[in-house]
Amino acid sequence: MVTRVHVVRHGEVHNPDGILYGRLPGFRLSDTGRAQADAVADALAGRDIAAVIASPLQRAQETAAPIAAKHGLVVDTDPDLIESANTFEGRRVSPGDGAWRDLRFWWRLRDPFTPSWGEPYADIAARMAAAADRARARAAGKEVVCVSHQLPVWTLRLHATGQRLWHNPRRRECSLASVTTLVYEGDRLVDVEYSQPAAP
Repeated sequence: MVTRVHVVRHGEVHNPDGILYGRLPGFRLSDTGRAQADAVADALAGRDIAAVIASPLQRAQETAAPIAAKHGLVVDTDPDLIESANTFEGRRVSPGDGAWRDLRFWWRLRDPFTPSWGEPYADIAARMAAAADRARARAAGKEVVCVSHQLPVWTLRLHATGQRLWHNPRRRECSLASVTTLVYEGDRLVDVEYSQPAAP
């Protein structure tokens, strides 16, 4: 029995101030993000989707909505799919400006392996794995969509494939509106697929 868990990263967010929005409320998809969500919905339209489940954050819910609509489903919410916690939330963190220029924040960067600036990778992996397992059980023999966020999606992939959790963020294979698919035979992971249906 083959089950596919499609873990989707949300689309582009309207963020004119360029802050790290994290778990802050009110961050919606941009017009581009809505088009990306539609592209993912189109790409998954022919699949045997049993459920669509999303992080409680607005951008994930908005990404999930057109996917669910294509299959006549409602979007269910799983809090374990939420964005990772980060102490820099609400601040500008682009290189050369914002929080990085304030020496008072540097101590938060002391441990990149846990990491010291936010939710531990091990905790992210545990909750994302639990969400994926619940989704897989719910859609046994079919397919299910889980909409989440970049770091949680990437951490789940590392965990599922037995790789170390700490990593270089610039090397994540998890672009906006991408689909990371975990393929199971029974309860055994047999493959990981990656696609970018919204890529230019």
